[in-house]
Amino acid sequence: MPDTTKAVVAGGEIQYEDVGQGDALVFASGLNGVGRYWAPQVPLFSKHFRVITYDQRGTGGSDRIQREFSVDQMAEELVGLMDVLKIERAHIVGMSTGGAIGQTIAIEHPERVRKLVLCSTWTHCDPWFRRLFHARRDMYLQAGPELHAQFHPLFLYSPEYVNEHDAEIEAERARAPTKSSPVEVSVARINALLKFDRRAGLPAIKAETLVMGSDSDFITPSYFSAALAQAIPGAKLVMRKGGGHSFTITCAEQFNCDLMAFLLPQ
Repeated sequence: MPDTTKAVVAGGEIQYEDVGQGDALVFASGLNGVGRYWAPQVPLFSKHFRVITYDQRGTGGSDRIQREFSVDQMAEELVGLMDVLKIERAHIVGMSTGGAIGQTIAIEHPERVRKLVLCSTWTHCDPWFRRLFHARRDMYLQAGPELHAQFHPLFLYSPEYVNEHDAEIEAERARAPTKSSPVEVSVARINALLKFDRRAGLPAIKAETLVMGSDSDFITPSYFSAALAQAIPGAKLVMRKGGGHSFTITCAEQFNCDLMAFLLPQ
């Protein structure tokens, strides 16, 4: 069973799970921020790696005392968690917000990254991204987290996946171990995403990098993945047909195969 505990980092607490042995492999989640997002990956990859999943501050079982956020701060907190766990270097797999965290660490702390995997993430706030996240922020402010939770599967998954897994999606919502983050936290985390722009540093990334995207991603359209792969020297691009934003879940088996082949090439 995973070792679930909390670490004191940057004046707060981060809840994490630590399972398996070998080179460290850190999975960083999206805006929702919770480590359980990676349930389709942990059993397989913990057979080969020391797998770390964690709840970002403001989410899940981590502290909720912050009311201001930035991607730089999120990245420093992950580095701080690695310090607590005595992990000098790790493979970092970041999805969406986690991909922004991964970009930042690879630029600011290149010595901490073995290989970098960027999934369903973005380069900067363009008009599409701005309009979408302004709307999501206003949804929180005007209607609270309950309405946003109803839209959440529609943001993340393809119509085909929702139709085939409707009962599972509802069950996951019912058994989620923690309540939604406070509205102020969700709004502040969205504000952090709107300010993110690491384009100038991408050509300096030295870690071997895999960029993965989907041609049906509603939140971070595929052109962001193409731009990342073009800007990061030597990056490999894998573009999935279908699957939506969370193809790590909707196409988990293929995602796991692609990720394993990158991390442990034959």
